[in-house]
Amino acid sequence: QVQLVESGGGLVQAGGSLRLSCAASGRTFSTWAMGWFRQDPGKEREFAAAISRSGGDTYYADSVKGRFSISRDNAKNTVYLQMNSLKPEDTAVYHCAANRFGVFDAVTGYVYWGQGTQVTVSS
Repeated sequence: QVQLVESGGGLVQAGGSLRLSCAASGRTFSTWAMGWFRQDPGKEREFAAAISRSGGDTYYADSVKGRFSISRDNAKNTVYLQMNSLKPEDTAVYHCAANRFGVFDAVTGYVYWGQGTQVTVSS
């Protein structure tokens, strides 16, 4: 079992930056591909970014491509999401998640989820 805990959310003005972190428990972190998703109340969970086990392969939603960057440090059991040029429409609860298969955007393929961290972007 993998436990995931996100941190780094907050309130930021449009155009600003935030860096989210997701700390994983256990000694098998490097065997899991990781993803970041976001969700607004009343809306479906939306894919943002994913990264392979080694960190060598990444994948982004079109809505965040060029502004967000996902990375990981397997020695620290942590995955990051650097978010730049933030827009009000980026406001959501951001969740990290783990899957055994690889880099993809389908919610149903991720088996472990964190509780999320709130990101609010003011205009």
